[in-house]
Amino acid sequence: MTLSPVDALVYTMVVTAVSDTDVSDGELDRFAALIGRWPVFAGFDTARLPEVASRCVEQLNMGGLDALLAEIADTLEPRLQETAYALAVEVATVDLRLNQEELRLLEMIRDAFSIDRLTTAALETSARIRHRRL
Repeated sequence: MTLSPVDALVYTMVVTAVSDTDVSDGELDRFAALIGRWPVFAGFDTARLPEVASRCVEQLNMGGLDALLAEIADTLEPRLQETAYALAVEVATVDLRLNQEELRLLEMIRDAFSIDRLTTAALETSARIRHRRL
């Protein structure tokens, strides 16, 4: 089955959420919020989310992270690779702390997608500011 661009974006969120082996309620809530609000997900049937997430985890377990990131990168045009990275940062920063696994995953995504460092820094700073609390 060929991966669609929207499914590739969902895969990016799933991979980010499972990177620390503990998918939090905050991360699941963030999935729903992002899918519901970002125009790139217009027309995505949220009832498909469990199926797409399950397929992602299966592919991750069968082929490994590098292969999955390569497939996502091959599926997404450069501007959507930036969107995918922004989604990964949104999911990773939802709990206001990044552990080593999440930091390493973001680095791997940057490398797989060949996103320039200035763009990634802007996306990371923007997400950090959005999630800040008093």
